[in-house]
Amino acid sequence: MSTGTDPLAPLAQLPGVPDAVAEVRKAVDRLYGHRVMRRRAAEVTSESALRGARASAALAGADWPLEEVRRRSDFSADPEARTVGAALRIAAEAGQLLSIWRHSPLQVLARLHLLAVGDGDGEPSAGRPRRAGEGVEELFPLGLKPVESVEVAQVDEPLPVLPPAPGAEEVAARLDQLSRLLVARAEGQGVGTPALVVASVVHGELLALRPFGAYNGVIARAAQRIVLLAEGLDPKSICPAEVGLAELGTDAYRRALAGYLAGTPEGMAAWIAHCGRALRLGVRESTAVCEAMQRGMV
Repeated sequence: MSTGTDPLAPLAQLPGVPDAVAEVRKAVDRLYGHRVMRRRAAEVTSESALRGARASAALAGADWPLEEVRRRSDFSADPEARTVGAALRIAAEAGQLLSIWRHSPLQVLARLHLLAVGDGDGEPSAGRPRRAGEGVEELFPLGLKPVESVEVAQVDEPLPVLPPAPGAEEVAARLDQLSRLLVARAEGQGVGTPALVVASVVHGELLALRPFGAYNGVIARAAQRIVLLAEGLDPKSICPAEVGLAELGTDAYRRALAGYLAGTPEGMAAWIAHCGRALRLGVRESTAVCEAMQRGMV
């Protein structure tokens, strides 16, 4: 395949990216081979969606314990509750949007935002990108530290300051470009680029654009999950990369995103590697769920 067919193809050859792709593939294959997946795959999918939603909400500023998320039925009381509710609604429907995603990714993004806002909230901006002059929420409102079981490289440099979100006109143009690229892939063009690379680019581009006034992080992470499903790497949606992103902490997430925004080969490779590591940690989470099921604890 020539790189002229798929503009993402050169990213797959950046230093460290082939290794990240191979490590993710190996981890995912091992999870899919777990004996629990033979008879309880639907339960693993449901638990993965719940844990991924909890982690995505935490990254968006609502760091609730898993059991609290599981227990609650009302998610309208305050901003944190609404954030958790948004992540849960998106997680519940994202997998059902695959057929639409393949021919109209922008329609799916609009639907994800509508789900996040909530059908009954009466928000006039629900389901549409922000317009000129409209504000946008902070991507990282809450600082999450890495979990103790995850080793994260210590960086002495100050945290990068992310640039402002692009204007509405640029957002529209880049969303259209992203949509065309994804539809072309669905039609069989550029199918050789690994799923991890495609998912990382979609994730990074949506965080860069922040196309909606709110819930951009939750939507970007959900879109990454849809891509992994569409590309066939995670067809049962049992690998919650959101969990890994939360476990690695928001400082590492922000630094990796700054690399994507810089657009340098080193920055892009670091971003893809970060997304790959998060996905492997998501695999670890679901493997632990499978082990608990096998022991009769779930």
